[in-house]
Amino acid sequence: MDTIYLVMLVALGILAVADLVVGVSNDAVNFLNSAIGSKAISFRTIMIVASVGIALGAIFSSGMMEVARKGIFNPGEFYFNEIMFIFMAVMITDILLLDFFNTLGMPTSTTVSIVFELLGASVAMSLIKIGVDDGSFGDVINYINTSKATEIIFGILLSVVVAFSVGAAVQWVSRLLLSFDFEKKDRWIGALFGGAALSAMTYFILLKGIQGTAFAEESIALLGNMTIKDFLETQSILLISTNFILWSAISFLLMLFTKTNIYKLIIGVGTFALALAFAGNDLVNFIGVPIAAWQSYEAWQASGIAATEFNMGILAEKVPTPTLLLFLSGIIMVATLWLSKKARYVSETEINLAREGEAKERFQPNFLSRSIVRISIAISETSQAILPNSLNQKLAKRFQKPVITLARDKTYEKPAFDMVRASVNLMVAGILISIATSYKLPLSTTYVTFMVAMGSSLADKAWGAESAVYRVAGVLNVIGGWFGTAIIAFVASGVILALISFGKGAAIAILLFVAVLLLARNYISYNKKSKEIKAEDSLQKAESSSIQGVIEESADNISNVIKRSNKIYTNSINGLAKHNLDLLKKNKKQGAKLSSEIEELRDNIFYFIKNLDDASVGASNFYINILGLLTDIAQSLEYIGKVSHKHVNNNHKKLKYNQIKELKEIDHKLDEIFRNTKKAFDERSFEQIGKVLERKQELFDLVSQKIEKQVERTRTEESSPKNTTLYFSLLLETKDLMKVIIDLLETYYQEYDGTIIPAKIME
Repeated sequence: MDTIYLVMLVALGILAVADLVVGVSNDAVNFLNSAIGSKAISFRTIMIVASVGIALGAIFSSGMMEVARKGIFNPGEFYFNEIMFIFMAVMITDILLLDFFNTLGMPTSTTVSIVFELLGASVAMSLIKIGVDDGSFGDVINYINTSKATEIIFGILLSVVVAFSVGAAVQWVSRLLLSFDFEKKDRWIGALFGGAALSAMTYFILLKGIQGTAFAEESIALLGNMTIKDFLETQSILLISTNFILWSAISFLLMLFTKTNIYKLIIGVGTFALALAFAGNDLVNFIGVPIAAWQSYEAWQASGIAATEFNMGILAEKVPTPTLLLFLSGIIMVATLWLSKKARYVSETEINLAREGEAKERFQPNFLSRSIVRISIAISETSQAILPNSLNQKLAKRFQKPVITLARDKTYEKPAFDMVRASVNLMVAGILISIATSYKLPLSTTYVTFMVAMGSSLADKAWGAESAVYRVAGVLNVIGGWFGTAIIAFVASGVILALISFGKGAAIAILLFVAVLLLARNYISYNKKSKEIKAEDSLQKAESSSIQGVIEESADNISNVIKRSNKIYTNSINGLAKHNLDLLKKNKKQGAKLSSEIEELRDNIFYFIKNLDDASVGASNFYINILGLLTDIAQSLEYIGKVSHKHVNNNHKKLKYNQIKELKEIDHKLDEIFRNTKKAFDERSFEQIGKVLERKQELFDLVSQKIEKQVERTRTEESSPKNTTLYFSLLLETKDLMKVIIDLLETYYQEYDGTIIPAKIME
């Protein structure tokens, strides 16, 4: 039986490595986003700076490991076997939960997840012990560190509200002082801003870096026999004031003699500071539990007492973590930062929510987001009505963005936000985490950095009328995910603990096997999805300013739509023929994706028209008509895919052999049309369109014949109302689809025969 604990220890070590990988993938959002979003420094430089911060932070994080040993539960109330079960349940839950959020591309707090997993597993084990001893439910309080759990919950609420509010206030004041033309301001203004930001970050680096080292608790005679840690915490005003004067002078000299962009320096230092804090604070979330398990195992082995009788009060003592383990953990974290694609996917979520202007919105508006936006607009209008017009005009001028003439698609090449906002994000996040550390408040680094970024976005008016409801919905989704993390972590960890407690070795083996399967499945699914997105032709926004360019781009998009339409229609028929629910489900998603892409093209019409040169304005009518026809095609395909999936998903009767045969016949004819049409647009041989159009009546007649046959079958032999409804729906929608395709071809053919398409394109 004792061998099981050694096996569990090995499993926990492997889970620790895996947890480091998925944890860094999630938390990279904390320290990369401001630098990446502002494009102030190259991506390679950002990664190097962050890597150094992570490596140093990992080495200095020894003192934070106490949380896993005694921060949530009272170790003296448990025996060795119970502690090992708790640790195993926590690690299995943690790695699955974090990987789930990474796959969704949603940032979540590793601190909150590990704390609530420890809390859930501890409560579950406590209830099992109470049940065995015939105790009362109230005895749970003896096993759990309730004061710490209360602090964590308070920290969640505090992080969200304070970080958002302070981020918004500081950004508003910074923009008011610097405006969007900050690079043209006098050097002394940039020097003061640099002094404030760099002094705050320096204090942050000292406070977060020193507290985990062996020197933190040593008394220094030069400091009046105070420890370094106490000096940093009690003399904060003196340190920050001195730093402010020093960094302001250095900033001014750098700007004067070396022409240094002080904002780039702030962003670089801030990225290092947050990376240092992340590794110093959050490393415990990934390896704290396995290290506590290893130290527990060593103590138990040395005791010679049975696992079910060895009290774990030893965990309450302060035990240093070997530096080698911290160093190796830092290496794994740095490697993950460079190699993980999921880390960049999670980062994209925050960057897009904070982006200046328009972007592809991941989140759909809801009642709450719309209500918040309406209330905000009402407050803004009320405040403008109260303030004098002269003051309103001055304020508006400070927030006026410089006009850059670019085509709509070119906005994606611009930074998501400027260097002032990036600097504020890093500075405020560093200050808040420093203050929280000084007062022992458990603020989450994820919550602070995310909410500061969202607050600064709001204050900077990045959320305009065109995007506010989407961005607010995104923020609400992320916040909801945070609270969901706490609930899911608590419940899941408790359930897994119960399974391990009753199932022992067999349950652990099964759970580990399931965890490996789920991780492998998520990894394969994510890679497959990434490859599909990369490989699949996507529709391109019109960027040309001439008629010829518009025609060329439209031809490419039509060829793309025709190709995908052929596949979607064929898969719908094949899915019905085989009653293949998986195929129909994927096909339904493809139809929805095509509709979404065409909708994006329609959203781009404003920028397309603005970009046209004066001699090509007539092309706008042509382009708008094409988009309208592509929309109709996508809607027909989406409807066909939806009703086909619904029929099979509801387990209705299969279509009859004759019905499938007739649909296959139509699909075959449509396949010819689709292929010939695609070839015509690919080769720009639009005279071939005339040949396709010559067969349009043949297609309509074919569908009409099938409708008549089904009417006859319904009167004489058909017995399934659902089959009849589905079949008629497919035929009628197919007829509409054909009509739209013919209209599309005729639009191009008429233009070819008329004025828009030059003859040389036809050659």
